[in-house]
Amino acid sequence: MYSVKGIVRPMEASLQWVAQYGYVAIFTLLVLGIVGLPVPDEWLLTFAGYLICKGKLQLLPTIAAASLGSMCGISLSYGLGRTLGFYLIRKYGRFLHVTTGRLNQVHNWFERVGRWTLLFGYYVPGVRHLTAYVAGTSKLGLPVFALFAYSGGFIWSLTFISLGYFLCEKWAGVTEKIERNLLISSAILLILFLAYFFLWRKKPKLN
Repeated sequence: MYSVKGIVRPMEASLQWVAQYGYVAIFTLLVLGIVGLPVPDEWLLTFAGYLICKGKLQLLPTIAAASLGSMCGISLSYGLGRTLGFYLIRKYGRFLHVTTGRLNQVHNWFERVGRWTLLFGYYVPGVRHLTAYVAGTSKLGLPVFALFAYSGGFIWSLTFISLGYFLCEKWAGVTEKIERNLLISSAILLILFLAYFFLWRKKPKLN
């Protein structure tokens, strides 16, 4: 087991799993993290790149485990949205002011530009697992979902693994700064989304 210093304890547990169990831990933790459990995905991937730098892991198996983990996780979220999402909206949507008509609008939005959120949503903490769920709920076709979501998972995994590899010993400090900036960006995007949603709801309908 390799020591991980300077990391808060819950995060340290995940990284120690990666250090001890390698590719299996990377795959399993990313599946859970993409579904929505509190797994430090970016830290995990960057740490995996660091282990490649130190010769503890191999490049191609690490990329394969990370990509497959993210793909399986986001597929699970998509499946839940596809099978249960519409039922939940029909049953509880009125409490959230969500109707089947609005669901159709979301579907149309995904058909036009929403699919790109599957590609880039991985980089926004708290968003990546929701994009697949909404895609499933809005009945986005599986081939389109797979093209964008799987490509995004591969690019996202490769980005942070490469970051850890090239930073090597400096991986922890830089990852902390990146995560902080991502959280700030996520908060800004959330505010913009809520503002848009609020204005959209208040917009008068035209006959």
